[in-house]
Amino acid sequence: MCGFAGYLGSVSEPERLLSEMATRIGHRGPDGRGTFLRPADGRAPGLGLSHVRLSIVGLDDSAQPMLSADGDLAIAFNGEIFNYVELREELIARGHIFRTTGDTEVIVRLYEEMGEACLSRLNGDFAFAIWDGRCKRVMLARDRMGVRPLFYTHHDGTLHFASEVKALIAIPGFDAKLDLLALDQIFTLWSPMGSRTAFADVNELEPGTFLIADADGERISRYWHLDFPDADELAGVETDEDVAVEALKALLLDATRIRLRADVPVGACLSGGLDSSIIAALAAQEAPRGMKTFSIAFQSEEHDESGYQRAMARHLGVDNETAHCSEADISRLFPEVVRLAEKPLIRTAPAPMLKLSGLVRDNGIKVVLTGEGADEVFAGYDIFKEARIRRFCARQPGSQIRPSLFRKLYPYLPNLQKQSPATLAAFFGADAAPLDDPLFSHRPRLRNTAGAKLFFSGDLKSALGGYDAAEDMVALLPERFSRWHPLHQAQYLETRFLLPGYILSSQGDRMAMGNGVEGRFPFLDHRIVEFGARLAPGLKLKGLEEKHILRRAAADRLPAEITHRVKQPYRAPDSRAFFGAGAFDYTREMMAPERLAAQGLFNPAAVTKLVEKCAGNPSPGFRADTAFVGILSTGLWLETFAKTGGNAIPKPENEAGRAA
Repeated sequence: MCGFAGYLGSVSEPERLLSEMATRIGHRGPDGRGTFLRPADGRAPGLGLSHVRLSIVGLDDSAQPMLSADGDLAIAFNGEIFNYVELREELIARGHIFRTTGDTEVIVRLYEEMGEACLSRLNGDFAFAIWDGRCKRVMLARDRMGVRPLFYTHHDGTLHFASEVKALIAIPGFDAKLDLLALDQIFTLWSPMGSRTAFADVNELEPGTFLIADADGERISRYWHLDFPDADELAGVETDEDVAVEALKALLLDATRIRLRADVPVGACLSGGLDSSIIAALAAQEAPRGMKTFSIAFQSEEHDESGYQRAMARHLGVDNETAHCSEADISRLFPEVVRLAEKPLIRTAPAPMLKLSGLVRDNGIKVVLTGEGADEVFAGYDIFKEARIRRFCARQPGSQIRPSLFRKLYPYLPNLQKQSPATLAAFFGADAAPLDDPLFSHRPRLRNTAGAKLFFSGDLKSALGGYDAAEDMVALLPERFSRWHPLHQAQYLETRFLLPGYILSSQGDRMAMGNGVEGRFPFLDHRIVEFGARLAPGLKLKGLEEKHILRRAAADRLPAEITHRVKQPYRAPDSRAFFGAGAFDYTREMMAPERLAAQGLFNPAAVTKLVEKCAGNPSPGFRADTAFVGILSTGLWLETFAKTGGNAIPKPENEAGRAA
């Protein structure tokens, strides 16, 4: 796990630029630095690579950028290739001689033989840049699920790329501006979509794709995509439950085993839920030197899961360390969270993850296994059950009984338990939503989240020109989407958009690497993802029991109180964290009417009322919470990156011309 940056083209003072880019992402690799420069000549543009290293595999012999034996290839690599041992043995059998013991050289050797086709052989979480001197090109590539980030931009005719946008800000003349469409997407979908980022003119390489750039230009290709069988072909998917359970057990064990490969100690995160518990149990079984686990505890009962965490730690006999996260901690950490996430956020949940990674690092651990991905792969989220109930209600519109099922989904939301069936039906859109809507499963979430856009200013609404982020999402769906089972459609939406855009970035890579810690995710092994996609829907969501097959696979390893526990999604206190005892006092300054008016993005009068509502109510509701956190984080983003108190809305070209 590391960070890298570089360019293809022409820059002034390349050594200084590469050094500054590396410094800005130094938290990703505190254990070492390296640089590779290739000046431009008549046949190829200039190239520069810089690398910061977090040493995990091949501690003594795998410094980067790494060159091939003949010097024709150079690689800067962030991440891990978990099947590098098997690939290395294959390559040795074919005559390759290795100079190092780590996984980086395996990529180089495999690329020598296969070019970009090598990506299909890699089982890992990775982003890398390879300079190929043989054909004078650079290849940027990213892992299938989007675990590791990779950004790029063009400036003065030169391609620049980096593990984080912070490095790109080091480019002389780079002007960090907020992408207004990305802001609308965040306030609707929780994160930007596709290749869009919060920064205007900065793109993110999408998961499962690679970019090749040379003197003739650039092309982006997809080498992997998530796919499901057609709904009318479900008879051909795995329906034998006993067979599927045994296959899943074997896959999970192997995915966990290869993710324990490291030359440093490996720990595990323990939330108290099913997903992290089964990974911790498998890791504890395979760990040769024992296993240390790490958890988050909250003061508020509705967020805290420490009782289950202690029960699971006792069951495993492991030493469990706990990060006690107060609401004051969230307010203290939140500006740094926004700096690391590099985008506005509508939830505070990344803040406790940042504190947790600090605890992990303080215990001398650089690598932790976690349970991320199980909810997407095996249909664990409430949104999947919610969509099933909504379809059930739609068959009998106006029913006063069927909407009561929504109460069973959210026992941890006391206010929802008090609502009438009619109110529940209206809130969840149980009667009105068209069943053929491609976003049927997600419409209530999108509608409730987008309610925060009521606080957009008139100028921002005008600049957006009626833009609809949800329809943009529809435009990104694959052609086969309409032929999939409704559960598979919902799984795709979660896995393609929210997982890489928010879960693995804002809550994952960025918060862990902020403290130089690498997260590894056995459930996101592409073999398990593909296995889950081939399962019959009823093996994943059986009635209203989520992750049915995973519960069966875990039954012989976990205590019953964990295996049969109702899903409790990870959440953290939102707006109330900024007003309670010990809260850091920057909120009212950041959301002051004069500051908001100068930025031009939000309605100052409406925001003032929102602040007062949140300050006086510890539970102001989902819409108020998301709006508050979104507006506050947008202000922090502007202060951190845009460095301007001026209006964040670009003027029309003719008006800008007159102003100039």
